[in-house]
Amino acid sequence: MAIPIVDFGKFLNGSKAERQEAAFEIDAAFRNVGFVFLKNHSVAREKLIDCFKWSKRFFDLEEEVKMLAPHPPGGSHHRGYSGVGLEKVTQNVFSEEDLEALRQIPDVKESFESGNVDDEQQPNIWLPEDKLPGFRPFMESFFTDCRDLIHYILRSLALALDLESENQLSDTHAQSLFQLRLLHYPAVPVKFLADGKKSRISAHSDFGTLTLLFQDAIGGLEIEDPKQPGVFRKVEPIEDAVLVNIGDLMERWSNSRWRSTVHRVVAPPGENEMCPPRYSIPFFATADPDTMIEALPGCWSETNPKRFDSVTAWGYVQMRMAALYE
Repeated sequence: MAIPIVDFGKFLNGSKAERQEAAFEIDAAFRNVGFVFLKNHSVAREKLIDCFKWSKRFFDLEEEVKMLAPHPPGGSHHRGYSGVGLEKVTQNVFSEEDLEALRQIPDVKESFESGNVDDEQQPNIWLPEDKLPGFRPFMESFFTDCRDLIHYILRSLALALDLESENQLSDTHAQSLFQLRLLHYPAVPVKFLADGKKSRISAHSDFGTLTLLFQDAIGGLEIEDPKQPGVFRKVEPIEDAVLVNIGDLMERWSNSRWRSTVHRVVAPPGENEMCPPRYSIPFFATADPDTMIEALPGCWSETNPKRFDSVTAWGYVQMRMAALYE
């Protein structure tokens, strides 16, 4: 199962025909796989390299320093630093009893979350500037770059659906309640992952609209084969390309035209006894809180009725976030 590779430069800088071609290719990828690699995207290569360097600098800090920017208890304020084993990604599990059982096998990763600079509802939680000088301004700038790329992709999807305005989806993301996440997976014996004692990230789907994923060359990402449920396929990183996938809200919004595909992170390929450390940078997009998520024009008809009840973006995301933390 191959994830399509699309030259996004055609949409950003091409003629009308080239823009439409790129939009239709992305639409097809999301319909068939739920994932697409975009090359020639708008995030500068040098900026991305620097972001991975900043990420390593942050996670190399002593634990007590990182805890000067702690993620608050629970999942309602998704910002700041989360230590190894605090979070447990789940898939459609919400009861406290079931969640407690799953948390006995924690995800072996640590993370740092940030959001929009002006987000009053979920303000960012930063380290004191003297603990890692330059970290905050760089991350705020990188957040803006990722936010802009999300809006470009949303415009391409509106074009593919032939919506009234190319900005129709982009406008519903105007408040930029997005999430930039730095992830570090520490080295761990491969046997611990193989026997289920620990996991990197368990099988799950994302719960927003779109996700960008920048990753190092270590590998370990797998996605579920849409034609063979329960069968996972390795996803090899592609240099200078961003991996983009559909989230649950966008699947609902598109009335299942686009797939929110289950994925996970496992031990990378190879015969080594130790699973090497891995770094990745996902960026999660969510529609504005009061946006009513219901089937978009062109995604339903008398012969293809609406499959989901209407829900606000904020109500759905908060329910999913609450399941991540103790």
